[in-house]
Amino acid sequence: MGYFGWAPYVPVAQRRMKAQQVAAKATKAGSILSPIASFRGAIAKTFWGKAWCDNLEAYSDYANRIPRGRTYVRNGSVIDLKVSEGVIQAQVMGSDLYTVNVHVTQVPPNQWSAIGKDCSGSIDSLVELLQGKLSSAVMQRICAPKTGLFPSPKEISFSCSCPDSASMCKHIAAVLYGVGTRLDQQPELLFKLRRVDAKDLVHQAGAGLPSSAAGVVSGKVLDDAVLSDVFGIEMDNDAPPQKPVAKKVVAAKTTAATKGVKKSTAVKATTKTPLASAPTAKAAKAAKTVKAVNVVKTVKAKTIQVKKDHG
Repeated sequence: MGYFGWAPYVPVAQRRMKAQQVAAKATKAGSILSPIASFRGAIAKTFWGKAWCDNLEAYSDYANRIPRGRTYVRNGSVIDLKVSEGVIQAQVMGSDLYTVNVHVTQVPPNQWSAIGKDCSGSIDSLVELLQGKLSSAVMQRICAPKTGLFPSPKEISFSCSCPDSASMCKHIAAVLYGVGTRLDQQPELLFKLRRVDAKDLVHQAGAGLPSSAAGVVSGKVLDDAVLSDVFGIEMDNDAPPQKPVAKKVVAAKTTAATKGVKKSTAVKATTKTPLASAPTAKAAKAAKTVKAVNVVKTVKAKTIQVKKDHG
């Protein structure tokens, strides 16, 4: 321990190496980790990741504490981060390995309904919603502080196993920034964390669309194949296999019936006018030979007659 009971400072390179060793040991023991890989530059690059970080930094409760986590999340100190319904569980390497737990309350039902009502007629695609490609007015409403999808400080509680007694230590701050990084790849985790369904928002907002557009909404919402391709998400597909088109069945029956008629006609024709048996190959060859002999005899006879005439 260092001065005043604090753990001694560990250089970044040493902490990164220690994090890699701990992660490798845990993986060998059978643990499945979901780390935030080290990186440089912006913590988040997509709409939802940036919006999450902007939301955290906008609250004065976190303004002085959360910047402490930027270095930790960038240098790979968050060796495990998992997001589930209402809970974020993580492991962060500092002077030692610390466990962080963050709890987030569910979006209140009346608040969720208000979001859907305010966005009525403005959302017709789940894919565009998850990609953050809706109009700026719609996205601002969904991300509105205290009344949108993102949690306010009073809706977040957290704990860390480190000795820092501050309300938000750098390990917690690193985890919160790590969520923003994770939302770059999996924006649907935000809805899962707040225990709401993104499809439900599309249905609510689509209720105000014209009937022709509403049909498009239904098709887009149920097109789980598209979501899988874009985000890597596996979706259940319980739809029964489609039956063959009726036209093909009718065509097959018509073809079979036609073949039956042709076959029947051929049989009748054979019965009424039996054909003489076809000559064999030997008989045909013999007939050709006889014909050739007769031609030769005729030529000889004509030659003799000419000689006699000029004789």
